[in-house]
Amino acid sequence: MPEVLLLRSASSILRTEFLNRLLPGGPGFVHKLSFVRNLQYRQGVRRCVRSRAFHQPSSLTDGPLSKESLNHALEFSVPEKVHKAHWDAPEEALWTTRADGHVRLRVDPSCPQFPYTVHRMFYEALDKYGDLNALGFKHQDKWEHISYSQYYLLARRAAKGFLKLGLERAHSVAILGFNSPEWFFSAVGTVFAGGIITGIYTTSSPEACQYIAHDCRANVIVVDTQKQLEKILKIWKQLPHLKAVVIYKEPPPNKMTNVYTMEEFMELGNEVPEEALDAIIDTQQPNQCCVLVYTSGTTGNPKGVMLSQDNITWTARYGSQAGDIQPAEVQQEVVVSYLPLSHIAAQIYDLWTGIQWGAQVCFAEPDALKGSLVNTLREVEPTSHMGVPRVWEKIMERIQEAAAQSGFIRRKMLLWAMSVTLEQNLTCAGSNLKPFTTRLADYLVLAKVRQALGFAKCQKNFYGAAPMTAETQHFFLGLNIRLYAGYGLSETSGPHFMSSPYNYRLYSSGKVVPGCRVKLVNQDAEGIGEICLWGRTIFMGYLNMEDKTCEAIDEEGWLHTGDAGRLDADGFLYITGRLKELIITAGGENVPPLPIEEAVKMELPIISNAMLIGDQRKFLSMLLTLKCTLDPDTSDPTDNLTEQAVEFCQRVGSRATTVSEIVGKKDEAVYQAIEEGIQRVNINAAARPYHIQKWAILERDFSISGGELGPTMKLKRLTVLEKYKDIIDSFYQEQKM
Repeated sequence: MPEVLLLRSASSILRTEFLNRLLPGGPGFVHKLSFVRNLQYRQGVRRCVRSRAFHQPSSLTDGPLSKESLNHALEFSVPEKVHKAHWDAPEEALWTTRADGHVRLRVDPSCPQFPYTVHRMFYEALDKYGDLNALGFKHQDKWEHISYSQYYLLARRAAKGFLKLGLERAHSVAILGFNSPEWFFSAVGTVFAGGIITGIYTTSSPEACQYIAHDCRANVIVVDTQKQLEKILKIWKQLPHLKAVVIYKEPPPNKMTNVYTMEEFMELGNEVPEEALDAIIDTQQPNQCCVLVYTSGTTGNPKGVMLSQDNITWTARYGSQAGDIQPAEVQQEVVVSYLPLSHIAAQIYDLWTGIQWGAQVCFAEPDALKGSLVNTLREVEPTSHMGVPRVWEKIMERIQEAAAQSGFIRRKMLLWAMSVTLEQNLTCAGSNLKPFTTRLADYLVLAKVRQALGFAKCQKNFYGAAPMTAETQHFFLGLNIRLYAGYGLSETSGPHFMSSPYNYRLYSSGKVVPGCRVKLVNQDAEGIGEICLWGRTIFMGYLNMEDKTCEAIDEEGWLHTGDAGRLDADGFLYITGRLKELIITAGGENVPPLPIEEAVKMELPIISNAMLIGDQRKFLSMLLTLKCTLDPDTSDPTDNLTEQAVEFCQRVGSRATTVSEIVGKKDEAVYQAIEEGIQRVNINAAARPYHIQKWAILERDFSISGGELGPTMKLKRLTVLEKYKDIIDSFYQEQKM
């Protein structure tokens, strides 16, 4: 069996018990081989991989390859005409709603790059990066690593395991677990086996899991813990396509039919011939679906966004280039994986871009968002990092709390350093020439803060998935950390616009990724219109939802995002809000809520969330929540105010330290300060219909568990309107005489 020979050779460079459980040979095979033996192994892997491009049989039992035969084996050749007949056929439509459907790819002079599959992307990476560390994970408090060669072999073995369990073409493998090597090689293995990878948020209820697993026709579900396994066991009878479950972090409580540990699952792969997997890989086309991303379902049921192999490979290459991600030949990028891989931003950034450029992806602990992330960042020292705005806000709050508890001199030093640095970054954003005071501030103070955060080597810090407040952006500019925005959707395979060190403008979402297009339709007098997108990033369609697909993609293939924005003279995009969130007052005024909400939060640093109300109402009102600490175990908001909120209270003459003190007793000093802040926002408003006339502070901050926020911390406005209906209605009740 060729794979067994490969895997036994691979074990020569294994360093962990984790991989020894999955790779035949066990601990006895962990030893250092000679340079010649390692060279034979690497040549064998590459020769085996390359032979598939030629549809030729390969033998790993051959002797060492000569230089000439090695060069020949590594030559790449693709039968372009055969492939093109599939992906560029004029009879193919630009969209489909079938999991086994094909689409016509948007290949034109503005975007001429030749399409290729995920497997081809991986084996090209294998040739260049085979010996580099691909995946890093903590094992018994030590960092262990999996090389790209090992990663590829694990993915192939997972692919054969899925085939043995009965994975059918265009059916799904759903993964319900925290980021890990198993998540990655299960995902890649699914694609190799001709399946569709579908991530499910770990916070999903059994009912939500059932909807997604049924809709995507999951043949196999991979889970990490017994807690997630229990969800699937509750709903298994309602899933007619489900054949097996694989659990990888914990063993099942007892032996169950069709429930396998990861070790048992990987052993099943030995029963499937290499040729059977190769035949499936050889038939794959770039215009076939390989990934399903389910929208967070802020309105109605989640929609299954179908992404093609070309969506994935093109975006992983060109979307990341627009963000200045470097290939490992120049500098191996090091990233920390912690955001949910069921979301397109994390999946394209961590998983697929990592393979494209040979990045080293290190996995955070499952409690990363409860406080351990900074520890991981310090240990790993990433070269690039991505976070949703709430993650950056939590880092900001942690620094503010630490500063508040530090001595007088240290605190004053930090405030001075951040002040001079912020001023420099705001006034001379594009200049590399820093005044002496700015350089001194960075050397004495800010460099140490960045090192304490784990950002000493981090050259690129990204955010996306939700708007970020000006306060947060200014705070990090004060630390000499630029936050680079990206803009896109699940329907654009992630980034369609990107910022980078070479394309940056404060508050913007960057410029369109080269090869992609944008247009604004129905623009108003200020140039704000609906953002419409076109290019190789555009999804195939919504699974089994033709009406929704036709609403999103017009006859010319343009995706209508439903987002409103404007483009400046240099092509930088500024998002102004969602069209569906546009408030139309009873007087007919169109009011975008986002700018007003951001103005209130900027004016009042005690405010955590602000939601404007007024659709079909006589005037505008607002719901407010206060900044509070989070429970370290659940991440739910507590009653305790943050240090920044307590400082605000003290400045305005209040001794309150909890939300309940302010709301329950209607703290006069705080309420008066908030009213004055809102009046300042009103003074700067464009016209009187934009004034906030009434407001209320809620007893609890918005949260995922409370239902007000989605998995990526987006505000679920309809849920808020329903949940706080009585408070909202009270704003508009006529006063009786």
